[in-house]
This record gives sequence, C-alpha cells and structure tokens, in this order.
Amino acid sequence: MALVAGAENQRLAEPENGLEALNALVGDDLKSVNRLIVKHMDSPVALIPQLAGHIIAAGGKRLRPMLTLATAQLCGYRGERHLALAACVEFIHTATLLHDDVVDDSDLRRGLSTANAVWGNKASVLVGDFLFSRAFQLMVADGSLKVLDVLSNASAVIAEGEVQQLITSNNCETSQQEYLEVISAKTAALFAAASRIGAVVAERPEADEAALDYYGRNFGIAFQLVDDVLDYSALQTTLGKTIGDDFREGKITLPVVLAISRGSSEERSFWRRCLEDMEQGPEDLDHAVALMDKHGALTESMERARHYGRIAREALDVFPDSEVKTALTNVIGFCIERAY
Repeated sequence: MALVAGAENQRLAEPENGLEALNALVGDDLKSVNRLIVKHMDSPVALIPQLAGHIIAAGGKRLRPMLTLATAQLCGYRGERHLALAACVEFIHTATLLHDDVVDDSDLRRGLSTANAVWGNKASVLVGDFLFSRAFQLMVADGSLKVLDVLSNASAVIAEGEVQQLITSNNCETSQQEYLEVISAKTAALFAAASRIGAVVAERPEADEAALDYYGRNFGIAFQLVDDVLDYSALQTTLGKTIGDDFREGKITLPVVLAISRGSSEERSFWRRCLEDMEQGPEDLDHAVALMDKHGALTESMERARHYGRIAREALDVFPDSEVKTALTNVIGFCIERAY
C-alpha cells in the first residue's frame, strides 16, 4: 500500500455513536468472543489469568475483534470460525500492549496501573508471551493455512514495527516516511489482518480480501495518528489517559516531526534536549504543545488522519450497501473525531 502524504482539510461528519452502532450489530458475537477470551486465558498458573485479566478488563473498546466480527457479517459468513479468530486478534493486541508497557516503562494505561507497574516487567513479558502462544493455538485450531498466514504475518510485522519504533525513539532526525512505516507496522497491520479475516472465513474472492485489508490498514493509520495527537491534548483526561506520555518517553510522532521540520534552530535545540537528551523540565510539555500549535502540527496531523479515514471508507465501495457496511464506515469517523 502506498503511503500518501497530505490531506484535504475536510472533517469526517459521522454519528457520535459510531462505535455503539458497530457494537450493537456484533454484540451477541462479541459476548461469545469475550467468553472465549476468558476460557483461553485460563491457566493453572494463577498469575497468568490474574495479570492477563487485569489488562483485558481495563476498559478497551475491543475494536479490532469487532472488525473481524463485522467484516465476516459484511461478507455473509454464517459459521462460527470468526469468533475464535476475533479472540485470537484480541490476544495478539493484548500481548503487544503488555510488551509495549514494559518497553515504554509505562505506569498507567486507560487511567489504571499497568500490569508491569503492579506485577513487574518479568511477569508482564512472560504473560504477553503466553497470550501470543494462545493466539497461535487458536490459529492452528482453525485449521486454515490462509488464516495462519494472515495472522502470523501480522504478528511478525507488528514486532518489526515495535523494533523500528525503538530505533526512531529519541531521534529528532526521524522523517515523516519513517514515522508512517512504524505506525503502518505496529498499529495498522493488525487492523488490516483483523478486517481481512472476515473475507477469508467467508471464502470471498481475493479482491474482497484485499479491499478489507486496505480498509483496515488505512483505518489503523488514521487511528494511530489521532492517538498521537491526543497525547498532546487536554481531552486525554476525559479519555482516561495521561497527557504527554509520548513526550516524556521521547517518542517521535507526526506532530513532533512536523514541529521540528518547521521550527527554528533554537526550537530544534529544544526538541533535541527534551527528546534526545531526555532533559525535561516542568514547563517543557506546555512549550512543546505551544510549538506544535505555532506550526499547525496538531491540525495537520488530524487532517492526515481524516485523509486516511477517507481512503478506508472508499475501500468498502466494492461491497453492496448494508447496515453493517454503514457501521464499518461510521466507526472510522467516530474514532477520528474522538479528538474533539
């Protein structure tokens, strides 16, 4: 997929309940998925379900498994394979969160203590490994080599993206293209796989698989762009998140890349001190936000998110109109405009 820079300054006007509408359509299936998640994270080693349950119950939207359930419905699938595969998608996502929080030394996620803050890094890494293993057991149990190919490839790409992010962290020379490559791997790859699986289990033509892959991939890029904007937004507090985590960890996201590229030599020195040397004072986050506002970095990042959101919406044009297609379209706008 080509990564397109730039965007029209046009807002996606979508119903505020876009996520609720999608949830309503797949609600019964999602209950079954949640039961499978509880079943498969069980273990005689008590710490495993305790720690895994902590992060799984921490209030996530279950957006990725909902994409698997909804795209299966969009493709007319009538079986039950999509349920275990949606649980598999959630296990992959949760495992990456556990590992990410260790790498980032995070103390909070969605306003709650992270698993590594409660049980320590070693337990979090090992339980993350357990969840990855459970995900692969679910893939193998499905019996489809194509399913295994799609989801195992996504797992490998996600890991590559996390390593690439580690390389670009604290590097103020990171380019827009390098940033987009990171989020395409670490976030968009699982959105793409979760969406494509719906067509795979329904045995739809390759063109339908590709369309759903393209939908999920561009949706995932848009989703991550918004997350990166929100890290510098006061709205974080209403979403149960803390402001400035990316800044404090020295992560190079698109708002930072844009502010650095448009800034003066004095401003670039500020960014290097804060993000490369990790010498940060109590006023530096506010100054960083002010520089982003000065150079339109947050506004442009949101424009880019809407651009990728429009690409994702257009990818669904190959499917006939339906209630589930409308929900898959509207949830994009909901996830993007949560920044307002």
